[in-house]
Formats: sequence, C-alpha cells, structure tokens
Amino acid sequence: MTDYAQQFFISYAGTDRGWAEWAGWHLEQAGHQVTLDIWDWRTGDNLVQRMDEALEGADAVIALFSASYFEDERWTTEEWTAAVAHRDRLIPLALEPLATKDLPRILAAKLRKDLHGLDEAAALAALREAVNSGSRPTAPPPFPGTIPVTATTPVAGQGKPRLPGSTGQPEVWSVRRRNPDFAGREAEIARLRERLVKEGRAVPQVLHGMGGVGKTQLALEYAHRFAGQYDLVWWIDAEQPAEMPVRYTEIATRLGIAKPEAGAEANARAMLTHLDVRDRWLLILDNAEDPDQIEPWLAQGSGHTLITSRNPNWAGTARTTPLNVFARTDSVTYLQGRVSGMSDEQANTLAADLGDLPLALAQAAGVIANGGMSLDRYRQLLTTNTTQILKKGGAPGYPASVEATVTIATNRLTDDHPAAVALLHLVALLGPEPIQNSWLETVRPLLTTIPGDPDDPMWLHDALSPLSRYGLARTESESFQIHRLTQAVLRDQTRPDQSVAIRNDATTLLAAVNPGDPQSPDSWPSWAALTPHLAAVHLATTEQPELRPTVLDAAHYLIRSGQTRTARDLTAAAHNAWSTDLGQDHPDTLTAAQYLGHATADLGNTNAARPIIEDTLARRRRTLGDDHPDTLQSANDLASALSRLGEYAGNLYLFEDILARRRRTLGDDHPNTLQSAHSLAITLHNLGEHAEARRIIEDTLARGRRTLGDDHPTTLQAAHSLAVNLHVAGEYAEARRIHEDTLARGRRTLGDDHPTTYQSANEHATTLHALGEYAEARRVIEDTLARGRRTLGDDHPTTLDSANGLATILHSLGEYAEARRIHEDTLARRRRTLGDDHPETLQSANGLANTLHGLGGYAEGRRIIEDTLARGRRIFGDDHPNTLASANGLATILHSLGEYAEARRIHEDTLARRRHTLGDDHPNTLNSAHSLAVTLHALHQYTTAAQLLDDVRNRRRRSLGNDHPATARATRDLAKVLSTMGRQFEAQRLLAPQKRKKSRFGRKRR
Repeated sequence: MTDYAQQFFISYAGTDRGWAEWAGWHLEQAGHQVTLDIWDWRTGDNLVQRMDEALEGADAVIALFSASYFEDERWTTEEWTAAVAHRDRLIPLALEPLATKDLPRILAAKLRKDLHGLDEAAALAALREAVNSGSRPTAPPPFPGTIPVTATTPVAGQGKPRLPGSTGQPEVWSVRRRNPDFAGREAEIARLRERLVKEGRAVPQVLHGMGGVGKTQLALEYAHRFAGQYDLVWWIDAEQPAEMPVRYTEIATRLGIAKPEAGAEANARAMLTHLDVRDRWLLILDNAEDPDQIEPWLAQGSGHTLITSRNPNWAGTARTTPLNVFARTDSVTYLQGRVSGMSDEQANTLAADLGDLPLALAQAAGVIANGGMSLDRYRQLLTTNTTQILKKGGAPGYPASVEATVTIATNRLTDDHPAAVALLHLVALLGPEPIQNSWLETVRPLLTTIPGDPDDPMWLHDALSPLSRYGLARTESESFQIHRLTQAVLRDQTRPDQSVAIRNDATTLLAAVNPGDPQSPDSWPSWAALTPHLAAVHLATTEQPELRPTVLDAAHYLIRSGQTRTARDLTAAAHNAWSTDLGQDHPDTLTAAQYLGHATADLGNTNAARPIIEDTLARRRRTLGDDHPDTLQSANDLASALSRLGEYAGNLYLFEDILARRRRTLGDDHPNTLQSAHSLAITLHNLGEHAEARRIIEDTLARGRRTLGDDHPTTLQAAHSLAVNLHVAGEYAEARRIHEDTLARGRRTLGDDHPTTYQSANEHATTLHALGEYAEARRVIEDTLARGRRTLGDDHPTTLDSANGLATILHSLGEYAEARRIHEDTLARRRRTLGDDHPETLQSANGLANTLHGLGGYAEGRRIIEDTLARGRRIFGDDHPNTLASANGLATILHSLGEYAEARRIHEDTLARRRHTLGDDHPNTLNSAHSLAVTLHALHQYTTAAQLLDDVRNRRRRSLGNDHPATARATRDLAKVLSTMGRQFEAQRLLAPQKRKKSRFGRKRR
C-alpha cells in the first residue's frame, strides 16, 4: 500500500471485530505490521499495559468509527484520545454513516474515509488511500468520464477475511432470522470470537447454561455478526443425536457432494471428510445435550464449531464457556428497548424480580409492551400467580416459556433421578444464592423427603449431576445454585401433601448449620452464606421454633457486620409475623424488636428507633425483671439512642446504672459489661469530662484486648474512642498512631465499607488535619465520604461527619467557596435529621460561620455563630469545648468587624476557661491565646501581644513542630508585631527559616 512498512494499532468496538480483522489482514498482506488485540493479546494480560505498549509503538492508530465506538465505558475513548494527544496519529475510518453531532468535537472536524456502502474492491482502495501519506501522483489521473473496468480477479489471496459490510451472508448459509431485539452480551461475544480464532484447528466451543439464559440467541447473533468471516455457515438442531446424519446430508446436498444412493450415514461421513480439508466454515450445533453422542459428529477441519447446551460436562470434547444471566445493565437496556417509557428504576426492579433471566425478561416485555398489563400488576402476579404469569408473553427466538422450560426438564428427571427432583423441591424453599454442599452432607440423615440411602457418601453428587446436566442447577466445587424463577415454578408445582414435609426438611437444614457466635468476624463468612436463605419469605419461621434462634443470630450478625438495611428488613418481617402469632411479649418477638430498633438507629433514623427501643425495654422489665441480660441490653440500646440524639446528660445516669448491674450480674470482663463501660465513657467524653472518659476507655481497651483479642469489633471500638480522646486532649501524634493501627485492623477484619471503618477513617483524617497534613487528610476523607454516600446514603450521620470533615479541611486549604457549599448542605441535612440543637448540627453551624468569615461574610457569620453560641451555652454550659469553640469563633468575627474591645473580652474569657479545663499547652488553648494576641495587636497592646505570641510559638514548636501551619502562623504574626514595634531585625530573623524553605521548595523545575 505504501513504499515503506508502518506499524498500526487498530482501535475498534467489539461489535465491529469483523471489520478490524478484515483491515488488519489486508494491511499485513501489504507489508505493514498490525497490532490487533484478538490476534496479539492473551487472556490474563494486563489490558492497560498492553494498550499503552501498542499505542506507544504504533506509527498511527486506525480508528474504526461506528455508533458503538463512541458508547460510554469503552476503552476506545482512551485509545483515540491517546492517539490525538501523541502527534495526532489518528486515521479515522467510518463503518456507518455518522452525523457530526454523533462525534466528539475534536474528531468531528477530522477528515475520514468512509468504508460503508462500498464493495470490497472500493473499500480496500479506501483503506489504501487512508494509510498513505497523500503524496502527489506520478502519473496523470484517469479521465473521470472513463467507464471503470470491474476487476475479475480477487483483490487478495486465499484465506483472507471477507468484507464485513459486503453483501452479508456467505454463499452457503442456513441460519434462522436474526433477533432484532438482541441486546447486551458484548463481552461474551468478544470472548467467544477470541476463543474461536485463537484455539486454532477446529476446537469446538460450547456455550452452556440453564434454559432461558440466551445460549441460542447469542449463537445466532454471533453467526449474523461474523457472517462475513465465513464461506459456509450452517445451523444444526442437535437435540436428537440420531438426526445428525440427516443434518449433515442436507449440507452435503447444498454443496453438491451428496450421493442419493449412498444413504444419510455415508453422505454425512463424506461431508465431515470434506470439512476436514476446507476452511472458513462455521457449524452451530444448537441444544446438544449428550457429549458422547455428539462427539462422533464433530468436524476436524480448520473451521469453527459452536455448540449450545444446558450440560456443562464437555471435558475432553470441547472448550466450555458458561453463560450466566444478563448483567443488570444489559437487562435494563433490553427492557427499555422493548417497553417504551420504562424508567431505569422500573427496569431495575423488574429485572431483579426476574433474576435477569433473558427468557423471563423477553416474556415480561411481551406482556407489558403489548398494553395488556401494567408493570405493577405484572409484578403482583409474579408473586401471587407465579406459574401462570411465567406462561405468558411470547419470547421471539425462544421455543418455550420459563414455566414450560422448567417443567419439561423436571419431568425428564422424575423417573430416573427421584433424589435429584426431591432435592430440587427442597432447595426451592431457600434463597437463590449459592447453597453449600457441606450443609446437605451434614444433615442428610435428618432429611425425610430425599429418597435413597442416607449413608451413601455419593448421594449429593448423584443428585446434582443430572440437575446440572439439564440446566436446573449451576454447580461449583463446593456449592450449587438454583435460579429464583426455577424455584418459583417448583414451589407452585409442589403438591399440598408434600409441602409440610419439605418445609420441615428445609427448617431442619437451616437450623442445623448455625455457624455460631454472630459477633465474631471469624464466623461471618459462614453467616454470609447462610443469611440469604434465612431471609427467604417461603419459610414460616413462626411455625418452626427451632429456626427462630438462627434467624435472630443472623440479624445480630448483619448488625455487627454493618449490613443494617438487610438487618432492618429481616427483623421487621420477623417482628411483624411473630407479634401476631407468638404475641408481643414472647422472648423471640422482643429480641426481633431489639434488633429492629438497633438496625433502625444504625441507619441514622434514631427518632424512629427510639419508640421501638422504649417499648421493648418496658416489656422486658415487666416480663423479665430489671437485671435480666435482655432487659439490660434494651436499656443500653435506649441510652445509646439518647446519645445519638444529643441527650448526653439525660442518659448518663442510665449508662451508670446499666454498667453497675452488668458488673454485678455478668462480671467486669463480660463483653456486655465492656460494651456498657465503653458507652459510658463516650457519654462522659461528649459531656466534656475527658479525663474520666479516658480512664474508663483505657481500662475497657485493656480488658477487651485480653479477653476478646486485638481485632474484635468491641476492642477496635474502644481503641478508636481512645484515639479520639487523645486527639481532643491535643495528643495528636499518639492519636494518629492508634488511629492508623485501628483503621488497618478494621479494614482487614471488618472491610473497607463497614461503618466502624468509616468512623475510624473520619477521625484519622481529623487528626491528620490537626497535624497540618492537609493533603493526606483530604485524600482519606474524600474516599470515606464517597463510600459513605454509596453505602449509607447522603443523610446518614457518619456520611455527614465525613462531609463536615472535608469542608473543614478545604477551609484550611483556602478553598472557601467549596467549603461553604459543603457546610451549607451538611448543616441543612443535620437540621432536618437531627434538629437545630443537636451537637453535630451546632458543629456544622460553627464550621459554616468560620468559612463565611474566611469569605468576608462577617455579618452572616456573626448571626450564625451568635445563635450557635447561645444554643451551646444552654445545652452544654459555658465551659464545654463546643461552647468555647463557638465563643472563639465569635470573637474572631468581631475582630474582623473592628469591634476589638468586645473581641478582646470574649477572647480573654475563652482563654481563661480553656486554660482551666484543658491546660496551658492544649492546641485549643493556644488557639485562643493566639487570637487574643492578634486582637491586642489591633488595640496597640504591642508588648503584651508579642509576649503572648512568643509563648504560643514556643509551646507549638514543642508540641507540633516548627513546620506545622499553626506554628508558622504564630511565627508570622509575632514577626508582624515586632515589625510594628520597630524591631525589624528580630522579625526578619524569625522569618528567615520560612523564606529559605519557600525558596528551596518553591522553584519551578525547568
């Protein structure tokens, strides 16, 4: 194509892979080198690294433009932007008509070659012209009026790919019509194409999965999409292996090599022999179930064989690719394409109800899109009339409904595999999540509905094998899974005379595999596997007393592991059912209420949790007595709720009483006693009694480490509280050390998204901020805020803590506008959810007032801070740290307004109170002293101001170091006062180290 070879990288969307192979083949035939992912990259390669290498080594990037190329979340964006950025090495080729508005602005103005609408010769000429440099011709161009002569010889040699956009179907073609509603599966199609191309000589590829998962539809889409890569494509219905000779004879007849007198068997063998020496063919064997009977009919040539099957057991015969249900995004895209006006939320909800099964989605879309039924009505019938609704709705390309697919497969197993069918009906009562094999192996002697020898060690293997073969179960090495719609059909089809026994077996199974202590992270993986099955609504736990303790333990596990929404839903359902059937005072009902209140509070809705907790406490006091462990737990829950509501003084006595009772009845080291001690310490801390709080926390932490271990959640909470206490005391370095250790342990044992981990990260960022490490503090808090918003919601107290922390850090970084925006949003949310007088609301108001001051909004800042100060004095008293923070903020604003005398009065009062309650060296005390000195300077009290600033500077150097921002501010302000006093030499000497540092680190690199 050119006088010199070039290196090209081809950038394309997965849907256009045929074009990419066609272009790549012809470029290499012309002597160029081509990097194409499907040819050159292997499974397991680092995609980003390989892409970077290809882009760096390419002379140019050939970009195959189509609508798919510019879809969101494709790597193509990174490819073309890199090519444009690096010497603008992009060669655009359009595969379909594209309007300017469909292209990114930077690409819309670029000249591009169109390959669409051309025959192969013209497309090849366009490709040649695109990769050439555009030099002037060396011979006269042909006269435009000359009638072109059609080439009679091929443009390239044997084995080249056919033009993807050419006349379409190969000469030998027998494939059903393409499904116009096909959606999604791009990754699966790309993976299938890669395997077929790379596996080499005729290695059959099997798509396997349950009925209705879309195996046939994917194979059909592949055949149409890559038709241009083959000369022969034939679809074979392989469900009846005995018919295979007839199917191959049909191909032989189409090719003219069949001999009528030879018979089907001989003609089929002749066809297989022909395929052995032929290339560029594709055979699709649809719905093949028995590998042993299909294996003799697999061609051995260099074409491609694609098999669809419910049976995954093709080892030794073919390569297998499991096909699962749709990804949720594909489900939503499909439903919205079929049903006009369906919102994202509606499509998400319906897809979840249907378990993302493509056949079920197609049926539902058919029913709803035809106008015969609303979405809400369909979902209602899916619950109340499952079997009937799963019969409705035509699904193009699918031979049977979901109901029929399940029924036919089950009926085939009934006579030969009764244990498999019995197992299927048993697990239909569980959740659609994986079921552990070990559970069934453990309880097999207790199960009454499974026929056969209960001592047979192979019974489960023998039962699961046919279920897997017929696509009714998805099996792994240690577990198996049944689709939710398969379960629904089976539940509807269970005979009434069998249902009681099956339900009893399901109850026996779940009760027998209780993993143990729900508070221990060691047991959480086992609880995670079990809990979804306990939450299945098909088990009447009211009638099964042996299962209720396991349900309650599961709720406890969910709360401790931070899965509060699931805990709330589980306990709400249990409490509603048990209140009616067992009575509101039944111990199990009350325990469900206890966990419901706890979960509701953990979700940030403490006002809704409080009446639940108070009612549970009253009932337990009446039925169990004041000292019963359950009563004390409810009392502790109430006191904790009061703390969350900011009612610290009101719950202090309650915590003290609970702790005394637990020490007397349970002992000092019992986990519940440690919980009470920790809660009491937090209340004392919130009331400003930091020394006593610290004494209790240190004792609790030592006991927790000794009895529970360093990584137990109770121990981690105590360590976290100690670090917070140290921070408030101004011991930032030690607070940081404990925060870092606690955060690392929390992430390892609880996970990055556990609420306790969030709290540790929030406080760690706060301490980093206090140490002047603003950039790292910002990184930590931004990550925590993003996680909190995603998992807890924007209004959750922990999320709002993160938002408040970020705004404070941004203020220190001088980003006042963004800090103001976050402070205003956080304050509004806290006022709405917590009330105007809650300590955290007042904290946000303080922060907003300070930021308004930084922006010059003195009047509005003053109004807010005066209101906050009045509320703080009323709620906490004059000496509480929060009140003093407001007083300091007000004095600072008054200073900026020029009201120096009143600012001085408040600063002096605040400084005296902080010295008395916190000590002379506390950072907050030094902040007050610093602020007072600045005001004294404004009042021309230079000597006193200089003495005060010198003292502040020395104390900060000792406690925070020379490089801390607060130390630097004290140095600058002291120098300013000295300069005012005419002591410029001393001022310059003070500032010299800062200037040297700025000079050393502030130069720009050449």
